[in-house]
Amino acid sequence: MTYVDGFVAAVPTANREQYIKHARDAWPVFKDYGALKMVECWGDDVPDGEVTSFPMAVKCRADETVVFSWLVWPSREVRNDAMPRIMEDPRLEPDKNPMPFDGKRLIYGGFDVVLDE
Repeated sequence: MTYVDGFVAAVPTANREQYIKHARDAWPVFKDYGALKMVECWGDDVPDGEVTSFPMAVKCRADETVVFSWLVWPSREVRNDAMPRIMEDPRLEPDKNPMPFDGKRLIYGGFDVVLDE
């Protein structure tokens, strides 16, 4: 069964095109290390909650948009082997591919796929 890394971030709305370029530039790196798929989604209908919500979780400001994304890997083992090498890959150095959002508010986690219909 595949393995998924999921991400939620608050991106300045003005940085939409910069964010898309950042993701497009990062995809070949992830693919080279074994990722099967990358999906990036720009928030369109992401309401504030009363107790919790995507915007609350990433402390989304009025001038930001919530982004939801995921990477699909063949297995957790492939992902675990790839991540240290990805973080050292010169193609992802901050001066070459700066993050167009506040990485301190990025939420991420790894998930076992239990149903894929």
